Amino acid sequence: LLSRTGIIPISFTQDTPGPMTRTVEDAAVCLGVLTGIDQQDQKTLESEGKSLTDYTLNLKKDGLNSKRIGIIKNSGGFSARVDDLMKQAIAEMSAQGAVMIEVEAPRGSAYEDASYEVMLFEFRDGLNRYFKGLGDDAPVKNISELIEFNKSDPVELRYFDQKILEMADKKGDLSSPDYKKSLEKMLRATREEGIDSLMNSNDLDALISPTGSPAWKTDLLLGDHYIGGSSSLAAISGYPAITVPLGFVENLPVGITFFGRAWSESLLIEIAYSYEQNTLHRKKPMYLVTD
Repeated sequence: LLSRTGIIPISFTQDTPGPMTRTVEDAAVCLGVLTGIDQQDQKTLESEGKSLTDYTLNLKKDGLNSKRIGIIKNSGGFSARVDDLMKQAIAEMSAQGAVMIEVEAPRGSAYEDASYEVMLFEFRDGLNRYFKGLGDDAPVKNISELIEFNKSDPVELRYFDQKILEMADKKGDLSSPDYKKSLEKMLRATREEGIDSLMNSNDLDALISPTGSPAWKTDLLLGDHYIGGSSSLAAISGYPAITVPLGFVENLPVGITFFGRAWSESLLIEIAYSYEQNTLHRKKPMYLVTD
C-alpha cells in the first residue's frame, strides 16, 4: 500500500511503513496522503484500484454496530492487567453493537522459524541493495563491510552484538531453495491457514488482540524485557493492522490491535475509530514525578 523506497530494509515482505499518529482520524488523513504507485517499489503496483486517497470517509462513530469481531483468545496471558483491560474492551464493543466471537490463531510454531529464515535472507539482500544505492562514495558498500566497521568502532557493541548481521551475511541470494521454501511456508501459515481461514470460517470483519505489554525500562546489562505482543501475525502475513489506546497500567499506556484481511484498511479504520471515539482511553502525555 505504501512505498518502501528510501527506508533502510530489514525484511521487505514483513516490514512496511505506516502512519504513527495521535488519533485514528490523523492516521486516516496521513494514510490517504501516503498511498500511491511508486515505480521504484514494484510491490505498490498491487495496490492499484485497492487504495484510497481519502480514508476519512470511513470515520463513523457507530462503525462497530453489527460488526463481527474475532477475539484471539490465545494472544493474551502475558499480563493479567492487560487481560483485564481486554475484557473491558470486549464489553465496550459489545455495548456498541458488535458481535464478539472467540477464535484461536495459529501457534507461532507454525511460522516463526520460517519467518526468521526469510528475514535473514532478505536482510542481507536488502542491506546490500541499499548500500549499493548510496553510490561509490559511501563508506560502507555491503553487509560484510558493515560488520567489519562495527568491529573497528565497537562502542555500541558493548551493549548490542551483531549476531543477526553475521547470520544474515552467511545466507545466499533470494534464488535459494531454502529461502523460497521458508517464504511459502510463512505466507501459507499466516494467510490461507491463518487470518484468511479464521475470518472466513467465522464470517468476521476484524480480529482483535492486545498490542503488547506495558513498556519496560532500558536495561543495558540484561537487555530487553519483552513479555508479549501481537504484531507478528499481521506483519508476517503482510496484512493491515491498526492499534489504538486500550488503557493504562501504572500510568504506562497499552493498546489494542485490530487487524484483518488484505486491503481491509477502510474497514479497520471504521472499526478502530468507533472504538476510540466511544471509549476515549487516550490521555495527553505528561511528565511524571519520579523518585
